[in-house]
Amino acid sequence: MKKLLALLLALLMVLSLAACGGSGSDAGDSADKGDDASVSGTSLSIGTGGSSGTYYAFSGVLSTFLEDKTGVKMVVNESGGSAANIAGIDSGLYDLGLIQSDVMYYAYNGENTYEESGAVTSFVTLGALYPEAVQIVTCDPSIKSVADLKGKDVCVGDTGSGTNFNTIDILAAYDMTIDDINPVYQSFQDSVDSLKDNKIAAAVISAGPPTGAITDLAATKDMYLISIDDEHMAKLLEANPWYNSYTVPAGTYSGFDEDATTICVKATLIARADIDDDLAYAIVSTILDPANKDAIAELHSMGNLLDLTFATEGLAAPFSPGAAKFYAEHGIEVDVAE
Repeated sequence: MKKLLALLLALLMVLSLAACGGSGSDAGDSADKGDDASVSGTSLSIGTGGSSGTYYAFSGVLSTFLEDKTGVKMVVNESGGSAANIAGIDSGLYDLGLIQSDVMYYAYNGENTYEESGAVTSFVTLGALYPEAVQIVTCDPSIKSVADLKGKDVCVGDTGSGTNFNTIDILAAYDMTIDDINPVYQSFQDSVDSLKDNKIAAAVISAGPPTGAITDLAATKDMYLISIDDEHMAKLLEANPWYNSYTVPAGTYSGFDEDATTICVKATLIARADIDDDLAYAIVSTILDPANKDAIAELHSMGNLLDLTFATEGLAAPFSPGAAKFYAEHGIEVDVAE
């Protein structure tokens, strides 16, 4: 009888510990995964860019960090960039995507190349992550201005990429069109390989510096970044208010010893409009919580640029309610998708 009583008491103790969450490794793992265990184990597909670009690399870092903290996994997909990622979300191919803020504006408002096909409103904003500089790269020291690109072979990114849009806008400021150059449509790495082999005169690469493809180029050849002068910068910003002036500092790349003035947009994380609110909250609160900034920065330099004000200002599409909840907790109100 005593043995039976002892067994019953032991069983009650085990059940009590389980109800309280216990004190073993499983409980510790649960705490590491965040407060809302309901999202743990979710797998999301994210469209990024070329494998040598910042979108792809930084998404890989964020995927690892997010899975470690919440149990949510982001499956990183190489893609053609902003327009491809918007199309991928619209078609259901991707759950998330990284896009340029200017392309977001065009798509959500049905302008520019979206004028004929119509506005795309099947996505919501989660937050802007870092500035993307439009870097005009050449290995020819005689090319000193955008005007010098006339009649030359210039890589303008993949077809439909944000880089392609940026090139068109920059050329317009110089009273040029895409027809005034010989456009070559390639990924960042392919364009750098073409520069190495002297197959093109220049390449436009819109990505957060330092960009892997350009770092690779600078390690093997003398390279230069073409600046936009003050007169044409003023014209460009007046016509395209979603851009900002941006300086790529000297020393960003090997042998790059002068500042370069260009424009930038925001690399912005978007999601399908029907993303679960708890899931959106888990993603945004993990990536953009100021307490996590240093840890992410240790994994990728773009982590140093994560900022709540930057994340929420000047974006065309409304925010997911889940993302808006996180920002409200930090005193920031955003437009919320209905």
